[in-house]
Amino acid sequence: MPTILILCTGNSCRSHLAEGILRQALGTGFNVASAGSKPAGYVHPLAIKAMAEIGIDISAHRSKHLDEFLNQDVETVITVCGNADQACPMFPGQVNRHHWGFDDPAHATGTEEEQLAVFRRVRDEIRRVFEAYASGRLDEQKRAQTA
Repeated sequence: MPTILILCTGNSCRSHLAEGILRQALGTGFNVASAGSKPAGYVHPLAIKAMAEIGIDISAHRSKHLDEFLNQDVETVITVCGNADQACPMFPGQVNRHHWGFDDPAHATGTEEEQLAVFRRVRDEIRRVFEAYASGRLDEQKRAQTA
């Protein structure tokens, strides 16, 4: 089962949004995980809330350091912020690398509702990109099975 690792600096928002969306979109044939180069140590509560709104539960996710994956076979690495793209090492077995940058919703200001609006916007942007990626991966998998 291929491992897809999504990296961000803090591993508190964007990478968890992407992990939850990609895991749901791909189903059971892939191992999807996320980590950070400087993990914050928590998953942002507004990220959990924004994902719950679309029926994805990330409340059990935890903030992890990318070093936890250095001895694993990671087939694909996807960075979702510029700092993680710069700090990203090569992983054993890594075949693919993608960088899709998104705004950091953790920097949103204002009321909780205003901040949540930013989390929703970023979630929806991530959803469009990662669901399209998942669709391509699933098509690729089907072609390989019928070949």
